[in-house]
Amino acid sequence: MEHRTHISTKNLNVFYGRQVILNNISIDIPNKNITAIIGPSGCGKTTLLKSFNRLLELQEGISVTGQVLVDGEDINDPKVEVTRLRKKMGLLFQRPQILPMSIYDNVAYGLRVHGIKDKKTLSEAVRHYLMEATLWDEVKDRLYKSAAKLSIGQQQRLCLARGLAVEPEVILGDEPTSALDPISAERIERKLLELKSKYTIVLVTHILRQAKRLADYVVFLYMGNLVEHGPAKEFFENPKDHKTRAYINGQFIEEPAP
Repeated sequence: MEHRTHISTKNLNVFYGRQVILNNISIDIPNKNITAIIGPSGCGKTTLLKSFNRLLELQEGISVTGQVLVDGEDINDPKVEVTRLRKKMGLLFQRPQILPMSIYDNVAYGLRVHGIKDKKTLSEAVRHYLMEATLWDEVKDRLYKSAAKLSIGQQQRLCLARGLAVEPEVILGDEPTSALDPISAERIERKLLELKSKYTIVLVTHILRQAKRLADYVVFLYMGNLVEHGPAKEFFENPKDHKTRAYINGQFIEEPAP
């Protein structure tokens, strides 16, 4: 089944000072699929993810050339409103980024920012998105208690609920299960598999087993370069590049002699 492209990069380069972090990356991220970005530590995975919603511009010393297109729009165009762009993107970090407020207010926060003030509407939305993140039954009797008292796995599902509440088109996950216990990680994985029918999901992961379990499409980076990308089944069963074969077999990647 063919899926339309949701996010594209064209000749994307990212520099930190004179150091090249990403080198000439051109890829198409399919709509309503799970795309896994994989590769060794320090290869540019998180940098690529952050390029999709202009989070890179918050880092001093970073410069970007090339294009990132979301729904065909070049997001680095100065005319693009960053707030509108980021509303399209739900973001899950490695460790849950809860707000220092109640469980209820964490979910309602984005809704209020976008102008929803009616208490009944907010309460219905909070319930809906906590249910969507499979957290409602665990917190419905303590909605007005501090979110900091939740377990780390619950906090990550709360962050998912907060992200979904602003009705994004894309969910970006930067190693979203790496700090979680196995049961909490499995819950997040199951939820992401359910959500891909509604959202484009892009995950950075260093866990190959997770990429094999979840991904429909895989992007493999090595030392800032795009080595290989394609449908997950083909990528894992018939890798074309020797670096890909070495990486998925747990071997050292050997560079050819100059």
